[in-house]
Amino acid sequence: MPDMNSLHALFEKELRDLYNAEKQIVKALPKMIKSASNENLSEALSMHLDVTRGHVERLEGVFESLDMKARGKHCAGMEGLLEEGSELLKEDAADAVLDAGIISAAQRVEHYEITAYGTLMAWAKLMGHKEALALLKQNEQEEKAADVKLSKLAESTINREALDAGPMEEEDELVGAGRGR
Repeated sequence: MPDMNSLHALFEKELRDLYNAEKQIVKALPKMIKSASNENLSEALSMHLDVTRGHVERLEGVFESLDMKARGKHCAGMEGLLEEGSELLKEDAADAVLDAGIISAAQRVEHYEITAYGTLMAWAKLMGHKEALALLKQNEQEEKAADVKLSKLAESTINREALDAGPMEEEDELVGAGRGR
């Protein structure tokens, strides 16, 4: 007989996975904050660290609302995303380029979380877990807001600074080829 023989069992498995993912993020964000050179990016990541700590607490409220013990299940997906981000921080890169990479890595994390929260919300709604649904919805809204904030930072300054940080050899070659060289 399978271990997951109900939607509730799958919900519980995914909730534990997301709980662990949020805890992994709490541990990883300080390194990203320290590596960011753009003050606005560093501030946004610092604020999101506080918000993420709140996500962990809210998820504990979800467990409590369902009379479950708050316990995580290792989230390999988040581990992989955070490992990619950690590898990026080891690169010898111009500050602005590293900042653009940090935003890219952070947005991958945000999108993973948004998807996970969306799925859990759909299942909570279907199963009538109203309190859990409300808590999950708050977390999802904050993840979406963080994603928007990161996009605005990237588009308003950081991507342009990264573009200006170094030569555009490949683009120069393409432009040159278009001129009949």
